Amino acid sequence: MAFHVPRSLLLPLLFAGAVAGAQAQPVRIGAILPLTGASASIGEDQRRGIELAVEQLNAAGGVLGRPFAVLIEDSGGRAPTALDAARKLASVDRVPLVLGEYSSGISIPVGQYLVKEGITHVNIGSSSPKMREIGATSFSVIGLDDVSAKFAAEDVRAAGHARAAFIAPNSAYGQGVAAEFKKNFEAAGGKVVAELLYTPGQSTYRRELQQTARLQPDVYVYSAYGQEAAVINREAYDLALNKTPWYGIYLTMCTTDTPAQIANGQLGMEVGDIGPKGEGYRQAYRQKYQEDLKSAYGSYAYDGVMLAAAAIARAGSAEPAGVLAAMAEVGKDFEAATGPIAFDADGQRAVQPYNRVRYQDGVVAR
Repeated sequence: MAFHVPRSLLLPLLFAGAVAGAQAQPVRIGAILPLTGASASIGEDQRRGIELAVEQLNAAGGVLGRPFAVLIEDSGGRAPTALDAARKLASVDRVPLVLGEYSSGISIPVGQYLVKEGITHVNIGSSSPKMREIGATSFSVIGLDDVSAKFAAEDVRAAGHARAAFIAPNSAYGQGVAAEFKKNFEAAGGKVVAELLYTPGQSTYRRELQQTARLQPDVYVYSAYGQEAAVINREAYDLALNKTPWYGIYLTMCTTDTPAQIANGQLGMEVGDIGPKGEGYRQAYRQKYQEDLKSAYGSYAYDGVMLAAAAIARAGSAEPAGVLAAMAEVGKDFEAATGPIAFDADGQRAVQPYNRVRYQDGVVAR
């Protein structure tokens, strides 16, 4: 498989590869992913994206003429575990940069800790608007919910729905997306007739769903992490609530652990997975894993690694201060698999592509 190496990396890689020995110590960064817990399916896809990026970089000669490696830690989907992992990566492994996590309620405290330690944080999956407040050494390669919720609200309203029930976890992510969806949906002339912010980790949400159904929404709009979404979808199916349209914000996340026959026909929105320069990533993914992209989030993890490598190459070393300064420069205009990335003044992706998608027979597609 022929990989595409961004122009920002090519010359530093070729130059460094010509002068360094084969036994050089690897350049290392860290990543914290939910490899177990409610979002394990997405975490595994993020790991795949990281794996493909590392293979590509090393096939092209590494970074600074040395092998490139990502030390991956499992958050278990829990903030305390993720913080322990961040401390290990910072104080024991001494990496200059850490990618992760996926859930905003975990990424925010991890990012805050890394900022305090002077280590660059790259958000590859979280979308709460509170990500913007983490600090000057935190960057996002994925757009935030003030943009995605507006897209979803206008999409739902354009489909003719006027009375929405909104379902999301009672977390930093869920609270943020609920507020943004309501603001934009009601500005478009709709009304949120019920807002269910559920407690994560419950074995059942039947009572909450029944209470929500009594308000007779004409659409259920939801955003839930994989295993929790599976419970919600199964119980909604058992209660025949699926006879009313369902719309998923980040539909891949909402359906990844749900049996196909239960969620068939759901519409929703998803972050754009592949941009104009990303087809090589899709082909490499298919070749290695013998299936199409499992989610959009592997693409963003891939982009996070490539962005980190470009910053290290530009800095000429893996020293934290140099990597941070280079990140701001590289992030002015970066050619990524998910499309061009340019950071705004807060280090957040300024323009985020979204797709309207449908779930059918186990596949989320446009």
